Amino acid sequence: MNPDAAAEGDRDPAGSRSDKDFLQQAVRLAVDNVAEGGGPFGALVVRDGEIIGVGQNRVTRDHDPSAHAEVMALRAAGQHIRDFSLEGATLYSSCEPCPMCLAASLWARVDRVVYAADRHDAAAGGFDDLAFYRLFETERSEWAVPVESLRISEAAAPFERWLSTEARAEY
Repeated sequence: MNPDAAAEGDRDPAGSRSDKDFLQQAVRLAVDNVAEGGGPFGALVVRDGEIIGVGQNRVTRDHDPSAHAEVMALRAAGQHIRDFSLEGATLYSSCEPCPMCLAASLWARVDRVVYAADRHDAAAGGFDDLAFYRLFETERSEWAVPVESLRISEAAAPFERWLSTEARAEY
């Protein structure tokens, strides 16, 4: 599927595509991905009306727990524009981003996130992101997986080195 191809009727009278058009394309990516053995999620990153990143869920296919459609689209967009900052862009997703994908969107500095299905639709489809949303609302001491700090003397060394490097890219 050519991600840049727009079907006739996908443009408004001024010639640009709408949020609905991009969401429909993200949903088509998700449906196509299921047919190809992937998960039911698709995403696009769009800036100035141009698709700069496309992603489909590759978790099971690539054995990569972080290969969610949104993360894949953000990675592709960053590579396409050769910058980690996606300011001015919109992330379109076939489904409400999970907490990991939402955090990645914030780190990428997209201007907007627009999604079609929500977390309840995902839960009905067997993807219970609700559990993660609820987990983040509880104290870490109540989590089934311990997340612990063990402060060692060298803990700040990477940041000290970072701050002493003049040629660093500012986040």
